[in-house]
Amino acid sequence: MRLIAEDDLEDLARGAAVLGTGGGGNPYVGKLLARQAIREYGPVRLVDAAEVPDDALVVQSAMMGAPTVMVEKLPRGDEVVNALLALQDHLGRPVTHVVCGEAGGINSTIPFVAAARAGLPLIDADGMGRAFPELQMLVPGMFGASATPMVVADEKGNTVLLRTSGNRWTERLARAATIEMGCTALIALYAMNGRAVRDTMVLGTLSLCQELGHLIAQARAGHTDPVQAVTGRLNGHEVFRGRVADVERRTETGFARGRAAVAGLGPYSGSTLELNFQNEHLVAIRDGRVLASVPDLIIVLDSDSAEPITTEDIRYGFRVSVVAAPCDPRWRTEAGLALVGPRYFGYDFGYIPVEERLSAEGSRA
Repeated sequence: MRLIAEDDLEDLARGAAVLGTGGGGNPYVGKLLARQAIREYGPVRLVDAAEVPDDALVVQSAMMGAPTVMVEKLPRGDEVVNALLALQDHLGRPVTHVVCGEAGGINSTIPFVAAARAGLPLIDADGMGRAFPELQMLVPGMFGASATPMVVADEKGNTVLLRTSGNRWTERLARAATIEMGCTALIALYAMNGRAVRDTMVLGTLSLCQELGHLIAQARAGHTDPVQAVTGRLNGHEVFRGRVADVERRTETGFARGRAAVAGLGPYSGSTLELNFQNEHLVAIRDGRVLASVPDLIIVLDSDSAEPITTEDIRYGFRVSVVAAPCDPRWRTEAGLALVGPRYFGYDFGYIPVEERLSAEGSRA
């Protein structure tokens, strides 16, 4: 167990935005919310999954909705605890721990708000090892965990309790409620015990977020390439550098959807990379050939500072580096790809691990 104070949030929020693959919400907003909660209620106890009792009652806290709306419609602060307490009341026993649903900008820091305000420990883990746009896209769901009972709460004091026949229905109904609440809401879901956390969650995620953020800051201070620091830690590959030449983005059915075109610079001059996203980056295509796709991580960084750039913030003229990195190996299974593979998102090609795609790309060069 270790205490997370305000000063620890800078690196953590930056690293979470790296793993968020463009989604998971704005890291700056999440950092401010977490800072305020820690300043008011004290440091958060971050515990290893091995420290969690088998009979613990663990609940995920997160924000749901379109990242394009999250930057303008800020939460009041108490919605996340309202959702947690409403779920606790329904379950009829005290929640003992909070955990992250995904590694993403705001969704790696919102649980700190819940933990600080409720006085609960936060587990060093998440349900994805990255961010995905839909509620059923968690490793625990792959192993049969139910997202419901689930509570959706808004800043007006409304709470909605969901019990569904399956996690895809949870996504559909919760998304509809979130849209009616203004395209963002706070949620509590995936109640599980300590053993399930250890068996099905992605462990050590928040420590990795903090480490990534520290590596970027350290590289900047030492005048070395921070992009390479990220790439090396994630066993990834820098697949492109260039200038954003075009962005098409829309808020649709509760998601930020669109594409960005990046014109190559330096060794990539003359090539164009297209990034397709649904909250998170789904596919990277260079000159008509797929370089990387979900479930592998596609990360857009500022070329000089390695500051992660989210899909709602990417703009014309930005100089960016695109990094692709392997996902948690459980996503590469048949069950994982059924949930988050490219065909699920409507693409007419199957998944090939990023390292294999890049090896084939290199052989053609």
